[in-house]
Amino acid sequence: MFGYPARIQKQKDGHVVSFRDIPEALTAGATRQQAVDMAADALATAMEFYFEDRRQVPLPSQARKGEAVIELPASVAVKVLLLNEMLKENITPSKLARKLEASPQTVTRIVDLHHATKIDTLADAFKAIGKTLTFSVA
Repeated sequence: MFGYPARIQKQKDGHVVSFRDIPEALTAGATRQQAVDMAADALATAMEFYFEDRRQVPLPSQARKGEAVIELPASVAVKVLLLNEMLKENITPSKLARKLEASPQTVTRIVDLHHATKIDTLADAFKAIGKTLTFSVA
C-alpha cells in the first residue's frame, strides 16, 4: 500500500538504512537482509512520532535507482491516511468522537497504531470527516 524508498549503505561493520521521506526512521543490521528486516520496524516506529506530535506524515515518494522499497503495513498506512485527513480538516480526536457519537477512548484506539482496528470502523471515521475510504488492487 505504502512503499517508502530506503537507502541501504554498506558500512564497515554492517548496513545502515535511512528513508528520505521519513528521516526519523534509521536502523542498521549486520547483513543487508537484517538491515532490510529492521527497516520495516523502524519505519512503523517512526510513524509513532508523527502521531504523538499530531504532524502530517509525508507520503512515500518514488524510489530512485538503487533504493529499496520498504512497505508500511496496510493497517498502519490506513491510520496514516486518517491522521493526515484529520490534520488537513482540523479535526481533533474529540471532534471526531462527537461526529462518530463515540467516546474519546474509542477514537484514541482508532488512531493508536498498536490497536487492531476493524476496517469498517476506519471507514466510518473517514465518513465522519466527509471522506471515503476506497480500495484498489494493482
